[in-house]
Amino acid sequence: MTVDTVDVRGPRFGAALTTVVLAAVLITGSGWLLAFQTLVFALGASAGIQRSPYAWLFKVAVRPRLSAATEFEDAAPPRFAQRVGLFFAVAGLAGYVVGPLWLGLAATGCALAAAFLNAAFGYCLGCEMYLLLRRAAG
Repeated sequence: MTVDTVDVRGPRFGAALTTVVLAAVLITGSGWLLAFQTLVFALGASAGIQRSPYAWLFKVAVRPRLSAATEFEDAAPPRFAQRVGLFFAVAGLAGYVVGPLWLGLAATGCALAAAFLNAAFGYCLGCEMYLLLRRAAG
């Protein structure tokens, strides 16, 4: 069995784009923009992190301009992180669409904080949750 791996720079690039999108959601209050980000999370969670729109953009526009990858990671933790992001995005979307608005703001803010930590510091909260759950399961 081969382990599915990803260039560590890809998920971090995706987190940077996610940070920008979620910040724009909070600034503008756009439910449509949050719906777009929810779709991005859903694709990353279901099809795999390598098949998300942000991974495609990284693959065609960013990676060709970088040196060869030297660090890789298992794709399972970032994929789990996409599921966590999807949970918060769906909750935020529900808050923006049907209310209460504070739910939309809080859930979007939580997702933004996690994306920013990954983009700025390389610390993936969802990935850490995945590892903790795996250790607890044995």
